[in-house]
Amino acid sequence: MVNESMHSSDFQNIHWLQDHIYQILKYYYPRCMDYENGGYFNYFLDDGTIGDLENKHLIETSKFIYIFSIGAILDPKSSWCTKAAEHGLKFLQEFHLDKKNGGYFWKLKAQNPCDSTKYAYGQGFVLLAASKAYEAGILWAKDIIEYVYELLEEKFWEEQYELYADEASDDFSKLSKYRGQSSNMQICEAMIAAYEATSDKKFLKKSFELCRAVTSKLTPKSGGLIWEHYDENWNINWDYKELDENKIFLHPEGFIPGHSIQWSKLLLMLKRNFPQEWMGQKAEYLYNTSMSKAVDNEYGGLFYSLARNNSVIDSDKYYYVMAETLGASALLAADSKEAYYWNVYTYIFTYCQTFFIDSTHGCWYEKLSRKNEKYKDLKNITPTRDYHPIAACYEAIKALRSIEEE
Repeated sequence: MVNESMHSSDFQNIHWLQDHIYQILKYYYPRCMDYENGGYFNYFLDDGTIGDLENKHLIETSKFIYIFSIGAILDPKSSWCTKAAEHGLKFLQEFHLDKKNGGYFWKLKAQNPCDSTKYAYGQGFVLLAASKAYEAGILWAKDIIEYVYELLEEKFWEEQYELYADEASDDFSKLSKYRGQSSNMQICEAMIAAYEATSDKKFLKKSFELCRAVTSKLTPKSGGLIWEHYDENWNINWDYKELDENKIFLHPEGFIPGHSIQWSKLLLMLKRNFPQEWMGQKAEYLYNTSMSKAVDNEYGGLFYSLARNNSVIDSDKYYYVMAETLGASALLAADSKEAYYWNVYTYIFTYCQTFFIDSTHGCWYEKLSRKNEKYKDLKNITPTRDYHPIAACYEAIKALRSIEEE
């Protein structure tokens, strides 16, 4: 259903973008709050019915903290957002934190770990959540920022490659031989957030190293766009295929245009803090090359994954691909001053308004078929929490404010 109250002119209106963020937050709050076990309920049907009372995922907890922190940052008077974010931080530290071995458990059943694997991706999301919470005024989150930074440096950082390893055993005694760009992408975003929250340049340095390593050193190996999978020496593994269904969202098959577009966004987020000409050039290349290969000219939106020969592997439409394209488009428009990027931004937002935004119950659908049909009534299949649309709107607001200040 198309929300008739939305118009393309709204998409570049700061007040509308803020209202859209709060519309999403109010879908989740207070129904997401688990006052019995702590933290948040993780899974919902479209109408808001809670789909699972016990399972708690580290990514879900972190994303909830993030989105409520954004609400508090945009309006410091929204005390309910601050309280909701702090509620999650307390659960994170009390139950997700492995007090024996360090790091954060991947999954909990109520309050007990059921998957104690330590993923760099998950630790990165904790860093992102804590950084936004600190920026929102939850000052004790600063200790979490410092703790996770040191943990990542000690347990995952590979100085030779200026990249992070991917997965460790619960006691960090074993590192998986798998290496992936996805965890580094998430940690890069977290490092930028940590710098913007604290002004500590060690976070800026790390985000620069990650951007350079992935977008300048790895991309020549894969023909320009960003490949997902590597071996322990950071050589491309063209044949890797994830067999564990619970990890496919971490290790997807093929080229993921949405990830190259997300890196273009990260380059521009880095550039506003540490401007270098190559960052804008690389951001435009990753964005424009991805769009040229992934746009579905028949049904709209972007395809999810592509093979090495540019054929489509997965033609489904994923909300985070659309949302990351929105954020990148807004930042490119502000940085380049080219109207083209606002035109793409409007095209994608109009498409999302038509198909992804649930005007009846709120929030975004996670995944649609190529023809933009829903698969099921479960709003969230993998860890999502509408983090990507909120992050995209937040970056669009920043881009629009930067234009106003010129």
